[in-house]
Amino acid sequence: MDFKKLIVTSWQNTLQFIGPILLLTFVQLLVIVFSLGILAPVTTAGYIDSLLRVIREQRPPEVKDLFSQMGLFLPLFGFFLLAALAAFIGFSLLVLPGFLVVGFVAFAAFYLIPLMTDRGLGLFDALRKSWDMALRPPVTDHLIITIIYVAIMSLGSSLPFAFLITQPMATFIMVGAYLERDEQESETEKEVAEPEPQSAPAEPSSSVSDSKPTA
Repeated sequence: MDFKKLIVTSWQNTLQFIGPILLLTFVQLLVIVFSLGILAPVTTAGYIDSLLRVIREQRPPEVKDLFSQMGLFLPLFGFFLLAALAAFIGFSLLVLPGFLVVGFVAFAAFYLIPLMTDRGLGLFDALRKSWDMALRPPVTDHLIITIIYVAIMSLGSSLPFAFLITQPMATFIMVGAYLERDEQESETEKEVAEPEPQSAPAEPSSSVSDSKPTA
């Protein structure tokens, strides 16, 4: 995976649609705050799907995209609630287990939302598929992408209003990695499905014994 190209492309996409993206990101923040975080998972799904369409269709994101995945409210809310509860327990016992839980969820469920919004998979199927995509060789590629994503998102939360830029850029990186791994999977399945060309049977060679004896 070309990490430099992925980061540069994500930055270019962010700048190309900077106005609509800033509006989309800010409105999502307001929705999360006024809903006390209840709508965070499902609007994140709409946010990710919107930026996925930016890449595929070169279509500016729209505020209404945030609410385009409301059908996923219950499964996503339940998953994020359990993940948050597990992290809270980990941090309450010892700090290290909490970080391990957060790291594992970020690694294993990295492609969860794109798989649910793009492929229409259910929660458990998307979790299994996300885990398979994460473990597809080379695993280090996925590990590095996860670290880059978490680092950019952490940077955005540590600086005032930086999230307006870091969130869309990190999301573009996630979506770009998803599309690349999805394309690799499609190529692999195509190669497996195509039968290997069979060689034509060799013609029997004529030998001296086949010739008629002369008088």
